[in-house]
Amino acid sequence: MEFIPRKFLFKAWNKETKLLMRLSNIECIRGELFKANHILLQFTGLYDKQEEEIYEMDVILMGSDKYIVIWDGLQNGWSLAKFKDSTMTEPVKKEHLKAAIRLCNYYESLLR
Repeated sequence: MEFIPRKFLFKAWNKETKLLMRLSNIECIRGELFKANHILLQFTGLYDKQEEEIYEMDVILMGSDKYIVIWDGLQNGWSLAKFKDSTMTEPVKKEHLKAAIRLCNYYESLLR
């Protein structure tokens, strides 16, 4: 069996300009990724029904419900949190996202 490492993709929320952007570089300090004045958002490896990449803190629409994609340290994986009640979470499954549409990122939603 040949091991093929996965790509680590990131977007970042620029705290100053209030824009979501792809980065051309990220600093690594003692093994931790860092970009001044940015919040790094990792690609989940998942796609919505329109083949849009799903990143951490993306807001997705499933039926009439909105969810935020988060990293759940207790579950050790990606989870969906209800947009209005983030205490209710469930693990993300590819089947969930086959019917989901990515709306925006959580930080972009704060500007609306």
